[in-house]
Amino acid sequence: MVLLLHSPLSPPSGPSLFRLQTTLYQHTHYSYRVRTRTRSIRVSVAGTPVTDRKEEHVVIVGAGIAGLATAVSLHRLGVKSVLLEQGESLRTGGTSLTLFKNGWRVLDAIGVGNDLRTQFLEIQGMLVKSQDGRELRSFRFKDEDESQEVRAVERRILLETLADQLPPDSISFGSKLRKIERSESGGTLLELTDGSSISAKIVIGCDGIRSPVAKWMGFSEPRYVGHCAFRGLGFYPSGQPFEPKVNYIYGRGLRAGFVPVSATKVYWFICFNSSTPGPKITDPSVLKKQATEAVQNWPSELLNIINLTPDDTIIRTPLVDRWLWPTISPPASSGKIVLVGDAWHPMTPNLGQGACCALEDAVVLARKLASAIKTGSTSVEDALRSYSNERWPRIFPLTVRANLVGSLLQWDNPAVCSVRNNVIIPKVTLGPMLEHTNFDCEPL
Repeated sequence: MVLLLHSPLSPPSGPSLFRLQTTLYQHTHYSYRVRTRTRSIRVSVAGTPVTDRKEEHVVIVGAGIAGLATAVSLHRLGVKSVLLEQGESLRTGGTSLTLFKNGWRVLDAIGVGNDLRTQFLEIQGMLVKSQDGRELRSFRFKDEDESQEVRAVERRILLETLADQLPPDSISFGSKLRKIERSESGGTLLELTDGSSISAKIVIGCDGIRSPVAKWMGFSEPRYVGHCAFRGLGFYPSGQPFEPKVNYIYGRGLRAGFVPVSATKVYWFICFNSSTPGPKITDPSVLKKQATEAVQNWPSELLNIINLTPDDTIIRTPLVDRWLWPTISPPASSGKIVLVGDAWHPMTPNLGQGACCALEDAVVLARKLASAIKTGSTSVEDALRSYSNERWPRIFPLTVRANLVGSLLQWDNPAVCSVRNNVIIPKVTLGPMLEHTNFDCEPL
């Protein structure tokens, strides 16, 4: 039996819930005061084109989970950074992601774990059914690992909570990268689409699975694995009725699942085989119709969740990954440029480790980089190489394992599916299912 939990790979942009009050900031930018759930922060938003070249010590490209966690980790260690985000606000659309104990240990280390825990249910275990509703297996997470902690977290709230920890003017919105090149001084020149440019001593690429920074460093495009997924966040204004368990339903070439997120919200997904990623569809009514038709004869509780899903939370994405083959794939760093999270190691969501590994990356890199900057005990280049060497043995096996788990669960051969449902899932235990969530992380 292998554990399958979901974390979204690349949620699309969505409407921000921030309230912005504009004030003038120097000659070329506007400063917006952003109201978050707990306190206000300042972020700078690119305005009119500029010709001056700015100089920054540490520039983080991308203000998603990896970028914000890296910035907060560096901030805790006394290192200032500037985040460049191409969107006009935090990309807070989409659904939720599952965090295991390794993710929570990182969030605790950077000081936001307890704030987030109060908002999301702790998931007690997992229940697996066939598409006709027959129970195949169930278990409690703490029976497997007493220290385990599993919660599904809304992506919007996670991003806002991380951003809330940063000092004023940390995030430059509307800053889309156009070009990267080495500068004569040994740093990196970042040219933006608004005509401005930044000379950075250190660049951290946290710009997602289609990362321009990774492409510039020689990485291949992520590989489509043959499956696509619908995702959504059901809303029950009077309270959702489900126990705090991950629920999985397995069919032939098709699987689905749902998990309570909070008292009123339930995350769901449907994963289906497709020879190609297909056209990009953004019309939520079309997406909801397609998702419903895919599982129309499945348990009614799944269909009810889909029906109660607000349109702005429904997405459809192809699943991709990149295997970091030793001696073949480029290293995570090149000089003073380094990759974190999906920009380096996109993985399928079948182990629920995409976001968790991005959080791990952030604290490991921050510790090594801060030590190099503040003490000079090692060069920045050596610190980044040390990060790459430490993280690769962790990342590569997880990426491969997540891919294989997904392939096994997407079987469509009737005989093979029968063996899976009647033998493998009910009776076979393939080692400790949660061992991959072990990660030691001391407070920063």
